Amino acid sequence: MKPGKTLSRKIIFNGRAVKLRVDTVQMADGRQTTREIIEHGACIAVVAVDEQNNILLVSQFREAAEKELLEIPAGGIDPGEDVEAAVKREMQEETGYLPQQLVRLGGYYLAPGYSTEYLQLYLAKDLLTSRLVAEDTDGISIVRVPVSQIRKMLSSGKICDGKSIAGLYMYLEYRKKNSKTQ
Repeated sequence: MKPGKTLSRKIIFNGRAVKLRVDTVQMADGRQTTREIIEHGACIAVVAVDEQNNILLVSQFREAAEKELLEIPAGGIDPGEDVEAAVKREMQEETGYLPQQLVRLGGYYLAPGYSTEYLQLYLAKDLLTSRLVAEDTDGISIVRVPVSQIRKMLSSGKICDGKSIAGLYMYLEYRKKNSKTQ
């Protein structure tokens, strides 16, 4: 239930990847306040599992965190692009693999307190080698991690990216529920 109503919206920044808006909101008790909201398009993330039961992670420097992070492959959905097409495109761009089988594992808001970004999570299997098609992959390397080591990497903090933590735990739950087929 919405606690009040939006009185106005003002875009204060319109960038390549995000917009920043300030909403003036009237609360249920009559008070007015503002909310700063980052508008970001829908995106996908992928838990990619190879034939040797390794999860493919990407290692890349993230400017905002100011360090190298291990993450599941992810990216935006282009306007008008089908979600599964975006998954395949991002897998090709970041890993050089093209999944032959996709399973939707779920979806979640990344930071609903201040962002509209909604992520759809997929499992990718039956990976075929494919050429890298992106131009900005120089700083990305692939790290293969046995599924058996993922919980340890999550609990130790080696994987500290929120989308990757949520996505990998969702995959582990999926795997547990479907253990007869895994």
